[in-house]
Amino acid sequence: MLAKLHDAPFDDPGWIYEIKWDGYRAIAEINKRGYRLYSRNGLSFSEDYPAIYEELSKIKKEAILDGEIVALDKEGKPSFQLIQQYAQGGEVPIVYYVFDCLSVGGKSIESKPLLERKEILKALLPESDLVKYCDHIEERGKDFFTLVKKQGLEGMIAKRADSVYRQASRSADWLKVKNVIMEEAVIAGYTEPGGSRKYFGALVLGLYKGGKLIYIGHTGTGFDDKTLKDLYNKLQPLKTGTSPFGVKVPVNGAVTWVKPKLVCNLKYTEVTQGGTRRHPVFMGLRIDKDAEEVHEEVRDDNNTDQDNSENDKPLKMEATKTINGKKLAFTHLDKVFWPDEGYTKGDVIDYYNTVYPHIIKYMKDGPESLLRMPNGLADKGFFHKDAGLNAPDWVKHIALYSESAAKDINYIICNDKPTLLYLANLGCIEMNPWNSRLNKLDNPDYLVMDIDPSEHNTFEQVVETANVIKQILDKAGATSFPKTSGATGIHVYVPLGAKYSYDQAKEFAHVIATMTQQQLPEFTSLERSLSKRGKDNIYIDYLQNRKGQTLSCAYSLRPKPGATVSTPLEWNEVKKGLLPSDFTIKNIMKRVEKKGDLFGGVLLKGIDMMKCLKKLNR
Repeated sequence: MLAKLHDAPFDDPGWIYEIKWDGYRAIAEINKRGYRLYSRNGLSFSEDYPAIYEELSKIKKEAILDGEIVALDKEGKPSFQLIQQYAQGGEVPIVYYVFDCLSVGGKSIESKPLLERKEILKALLPESDLVKYCDHIEERGKDFFTLVKKQGLEGMIAKRADSVYRQASRSADWLKVKNVIMEEAVIAGYTEPGGSRKYFGALVLGLYKGGKLIYIGHTGTGFDDKTLKDLYNKLQPLKTGTSPFGVKVPVNGAVTWVKPKLVCNLKYTEVTQGGTRRHPVFMGLRIDKDAEEVHEEVRDDNNTDQDNSENDKPLKMEATKTINGKKLAFTHLDKVFWPDEGYTKGDVIDYYNTVYPHIIKYMKDGPESLLRMPNGLADKGFFHKDAGLNAPDWVKHIALYSESAAKDINYIICNDKPTLLYLANLGCIEMNPWNSRLNKLDNPDYLVMDIDPSEHNTFEQVVETANVIKQILDKAGATSFPKTSGATGIHVYVPLGAKYSYDQAKEFAHVIATMTQQQLPEFTSLERSLSKRGKDNIYIDYLQNRKGQTLSCAYSLRPKPGATVSTPLEWNEVKKGLLPSDFTIKNIMKRVEKKGDLFGGVLLKGIDMMKCLKKLNR
């Protein structure tokens, strides 16, 4: 059974989530005649992995198992490159992680629900360091994926909990969500080596589409001397005088073509509009797949949170587009929003189109306070009340009573990409959701410490204030996550898990703010009024923890010079030399690709406020 590609993690009580192992898929059969261990294409693994093969003898019932053979690095993480070293005689720890069971006692259980099959599997497997049960979590796919990214793993597999096992089927009941972009590629040739390099320069790569091999790029990285030699020797019997592509491909220099028989793993950063892989790195040969199996990944057509490549193309002119079945009219895309930098309204929409998978988790189900700036930085803009009344009928909204306005206001709820781009087209440069969500509007997901400097404070003082807040929260045993405001300050978030009221969050934040101000009396204040606190003091704003108060969310653009972005940080980055202007519309996506989403922890299990207060009072 195979998985379709899905673009983003999701939560669902009807699904389970497993690690996406980076190894060789393997089927094990145990019966009265003995036992077998083989790949998807029928290649026997018994001689390649004799220790695992022998370990199968400890399973006392007849069974057919599905799993993956994985090599582990020193930190216990799967490494496809290390499995190559094992094949070459290296001392590398390997494990057969088993995640499904197809048959027990000679009877098929493929029609049983997945969770029932896994319970049978868990009871079937004896304690072993070589053959292990692949565990899972239920419902919380987003939290699980945050951990996957933090550990630097390849990704996760989401599986419908009640799904049956469908052999030789690529079903939407199994979905793979990737952290690292990896795929298989067919080796079609190699170029001549240059300089001091031996054997070959780069591999020419392709995959099958519509029955034809198409060119996807070439890679000259990921090799050491031994790999170069071994791979070169494997390619020599496959040499041919004809290109397997049938058309000219853009490769500089002479190419030695080979029959498209060998398959390799490839890591890369993105796919260009021409279909080539950018920054490709060779990760090792695959012995468990035939070249004819290497096609473009099949995506989950029912993916409503993400959009196809057509929807991801930049919007550089006025256009009407249909995204996830929702029709949007984008207007005045060439209007300049940042006069000094030249960034346009179209650039804002393009940015939110790209950052959507990361920002949506912090906006979902949160009422939006819309600050519209249809002329960009040329004016101050205005707040759009009763936004839902004027929105398309597919935009979700909710009427909530506003004490300040003394009436119900129709707040927009942004849960999907069409709505996010609709907001961007309104001129909403920044996105400002509540701290709580529809299911618990009176209970915030997190509390916020907003470090708001005056124009006379230095950013080094802001950094110092943030670190004092962290020290106090550390003493309390409270996890915290910093981000730049995108303007002049820093926001420090503490996860609450929607367990406490806004008043409780505000009072706890007041305690932290008071203790911080006591340590930094020279340049901090709890006075909201600028005239009362003085022009040289940072305001530690704990009052942001009130219902309906909003801040720019993580990954939101800000209408500030440079087109800055409110950017999640690692605490070791909060030090002298940090500047909010370092993170802009121009470079933020490269940072996210490198570091992943650093902010996911704010949506995890919240702190125990009473325990934290007791620790602070010791």
